[in-house]
Amino acid sequence: MGWLDAYYQAVEAEWQELLAEHAERRTQDGKAGVVRNGHLPPRKLQTGLGPVTVEIPKVRAKTGAPVTCRSALVPPYVRKTKSLEAALPWLYLKGISSGEMGEALKVPVGPDADGLSAGTVSRLKQVWAQEYQVRREERLDKDRWVYVWADGVHSGLRAEHTKLCALVVIGVNERGQKRFLAIEDGMRESTQSWREVLLKLKARGMNVPGLAIGDGAMGFWAALEEVYPETRQQRCRMHKSMNVLNGLPKSVQPKAKQALHAIWQAQTWAEAEKAFDLFIKTYEPKYPKAALCLHKDREELLAFCDFPARHWQSIRTSNPIESTFGTIRHRTKRSKGCLTRDGMLHMMFKLGLCAEQKWRRLRGCDYLAKVITGIQFKDGVEVTAVDQVAA
Repeated sequence: MGWLDAYYQAVEAEWQELLAEHAERRTQDGKAGVVRNGHLPPRKLQTGLGPVTVEIPKVRAKTGAPVTCRSALVPPYVRKTKSLEAALPWLYLKGISSGEMGEALKVPVGPDADGLSAGTVSRLKQVWAQEYQVRREERLDKDRWVYVWADGVHSGLRAEHTKLCALVVIGVNERGQKRFLAIEDGMRESTQSWREVLLKLKARGMNVPGLAIGDGAMGFWAALEEVYPETRQQRCRMHKSMNVLNGLPKSVQPKAKQALHAIWQAQTWAEAEKAFDLFIKTYEPKYPKAALCLHKDREELLAFCDFPARHWQSIRTSNPIESTFGTIRHRTKRSKGCLTRDGMLHMMFKLGLCAEQKWRRLRGCDYLAKVITGIQFKDGVEVTAVDQVAA
């Protein structure tokens, strides 16, 4: 859903609230005394994306005093907004509470924003909850999912003694389009939580992905081996680098970081293996824990070599999820103690959709069909029939 749709949802919520305020007004035959009455003439609103035509609903009083109504989002004579964040949904998602909404809207829409009720935000959240339910039940078998990224994000909220966590799965289909496949609550380290997520995806028709990418410290991998045992595993190089460096003194970390970088930037499996062995030999005598941290996921860290080189930058890390987490953590931190478990999921879902609209297609998407059909790659290059015979 685009930001313009969110605008209309917000305006519709305003009008629904207005009609609810006059719900007791009735005509003599018992019908509603205040009703919808078409739309005002279309107006052009100048936004950061250029001019956009908007239509504002009208109401009519059939009985009693006339009803005067104005939109706090698009009041009379307003012809421009400074940014997309002027729309009520985005202000709320960016950390503005319901009570602060009127004050925040004074900048783009003027003093008429004072009349904006927190009830408008409540109605919007109900719409988001409905959208979330529709999305989490959407069928996935109309696409072929080639790669999936998985991770868990901890919010600032608590339920009893446990921090609330959203388990997130992003997939890329055969056309290179990235989409959120799951945003469910659970425990990041729990195999059972991830098993439930994967079983739901399977029930919705998700095929066996070619590769799954994520941090090693999750219950996701044990669950993946149960539900999708054929899927290859790739550990996130960013998470692994941080974990390894945390086991080294700060004075040693700069050189160790360069040594790790040599592994990830290797152009062939043989070069990566050589850099891997050099790191182990260099640091294992004095820092065995750091060396073990790297060594235990050796195969999973180098799985990317068996996939197209054009995809390496994307599949070596769980960055598609990490880049979205910053906004989610910011919002849930500001909402600490204000959101329920369901409210947290709806918030993360809506923020996820905001991010999803900005995602570009996967680089080298024309190679995805080859991965789907099972064509083999070695060191990022397609293995031809001649290569197979020579091997």
